[in-house]
Amino acid sequence: MSEIQGTVTQVLGNVVDVEFPPGELPDIFDAVTVPRGGEEDLVLEVELHLGDSAVRTVAMDSTDGLSRGVAAYATGQPIAVPVLVVHLARALRQRVEQRWVGFV
Repeated sequence: MSEIQGTVTQVLGNVVDVEFPPGELPDIFDAVTVPRGGEEDLVLEVELHLGDSAVRTVAMDSTDGLSRGVAAYATGQPIAVPVLVVHLARALRQRVEQRWVGFV
């Protein structure tokens, strides 16, 4: 899915409603980005579909200064967080150790 443009329709604290073209809603848990001039984009996560043309999202950062009518873009994928290989190795090692506890 390519980026679909929507519009912010309501801001209530960290809850942001975004309207998209009918039938082109992002999936639940997909990321929606809102460009903020000069700063990093505000990332929103879709939590609820409101009919066939709007979604309710939760902001991952402060919504100070965000207003209605601002463009928002559905990314077509969930929020991604980079993970170092060291952390993956630690998680795998802990998982293996937990499985072997019952055999020792």
